Amino acid sequence: MTRIFLIGYMGAGKTTLGKVLSKKMHLSFIDMDQYIEERFHRSVRQIFAESGEEMFRNIERNILHEVGCFEDVVVATGGGVPCFFDNMQYMNSIGDTVFLSVNENVLYNRLKLAVHTRPVLKGKNGDDLRAFIHEGLQKRLPYYSQAKHTFCADELENREQIVRSADRFRSMLVL
Repeated sequence: MTRIFLIGYMGAGKTTLGKVLSKKMHLSFIDMDQYIEERFHRSVRQIFAESGEEMFRNIERNILHEVGCFEDVVVATGGGVPCFFDNMQYMNSIGDTVFLSVNENVLYNRLKLAVHTRPVLKGKNGDDLRAFIHEGLQKRLPYYSQAKHTFCADELENREQIVRSADRFRSMLVL
């Protein structure tokens, strides 16, 4: 039975790497945000706006416990999942947790392309975006650092890099 939880900041490549990794390892893939959206027939952005962060984090926790019962799966968590409740301890107790570590400059280059699609980034650019990324990472690193493994996910910019990273990832884990 294999459960791999990919954690990390937005733009770290949890979904990108998770999809390729799951195929290479013959595992199912679950993106928690997508799973929530399908279950509630609303976008994460809508749930957040209509119900607030506290309700969203409760939904997220419940979904984590649901997908935590699945076997032979790679789960791309939302960036905040490890930072609330006992989520990090829970994931560590039932599977392998992997923090996708990404250099802040790489995150900036990825996220500057997403300022129009990620509501939390709306209106941020240049130094504002850099400061937002830095502050967000600093707040979340104490949680992310509790992962059983850390994987550098700086090189996910094209198909070749993604496949190479997935191969490196597989060799890192002893399953």
